[in-house]
Amino acid sequence: MNPVATGFAIRTEALTKRFGSQLAVDGVNLSVPVGSVFGFLGPNGSGKTTTIRLLLGLASATSGEIEVLGRRMPDDLRTVLPEVGALVEGPGFYPYLSGAANLHRLDSADGHAASATRRTRVQTALERVGLSHAAGKKVKAYSLGMKQRLGIANALLTPRRLLVLDEPTNGLDPQGTREVRSLIRSLAAEGTTVFVSSHLLAEIEQVCTDAAVMSVGRLVAQGTISELRGVGGARVRLETPDPAGAAAVLSRFGMTVAHSSGDSGELVAAFGDRETAPDVVVAALVEAGVRVRSFTIDRPSLEQRFVDLTGEGFDVAG
Repeated sequence: MNPVATGFAIRTEALTKRFGSQLAVDGVNLSVPVGSVFGFLGPNGSGKTTTIRLLLGLASATSGEIEVLGRRMPDDLRTVLPEVGALVEGPGFYPYLSGAANLHRLDSADGHAASATRRTRVQTALERVGLSHAAGKKVKAYSLGMKQRLGIANALLTPRRLLVLDEPTNGLDPQGTREVRSLIRSLAAEGTTVFVSSHLLAEIEQVCTDAAVMSVGRLVAQGTISELRGVGGARVRLETPDPAGAAAVLSRFGMTVAHSSGDSGELVAAFGDRETAPDVVVAALVEAGVRVRSFTIDRPSLEQRFVDLTGEGFDVAG
């Protein structure tokens, strides 16, 4: 099965994993669009890393089905994995070898990698993650952020159709975080599907096109970032000395006034099933003779949606 034909780089059906009596992954139906930057969200212990290990054949599912790049896993493991780059549970390297030497050793272990072009591949991968200057430096002297970038470089030694990154910005300073974010965008622009598991909500919002939310082993939501924020949750906040006239106009667009303060002239109205463009609403208000002092639209943040879905707080900044 061709992933371009199905439209999904990753797809699972009723994916379940038990550890004894503990249900770590509970009937997950995941759909990751081809070419997307897909954020995989959830609090600690929600089942994110276990799900990733199942996708990559690092653990066996108790039940359910997995397709990666259009092929069944783990049946087609040997065919699929050469097209998948992964950084899972932090990078592991030989501390007394340089960054370049580590990549050479890892590349030489890849039976699909041509030895004649190994040096070029290593240099290119180091350049892409901003580590050319530290190529000859021993990894034991690398910062955590540098080790993280070296792990991403390892995942990029050969062209990949799918890149799976578990906490890719862990330990990075703001500049390093921006570099990784730019790298992820460039990979997606080249056609690579990037699957990013992260506890940094701001990173997911800035770099991802789609996302899924895990909670206690279950998938509680998935879709585009806009869908997850919830368009239906948007509200109009309007200040006017003509609240009655304003309410009448807003009702024509399917909005219900949730709050009205005669003292301040403020109205808060919730959109219905469809959201009308702000300029259309304002034009209708003015045409009806409603005096508009201010008009804003408040949208629920991804953070609030996460709290609503999981009942837990989230690490927004890092």
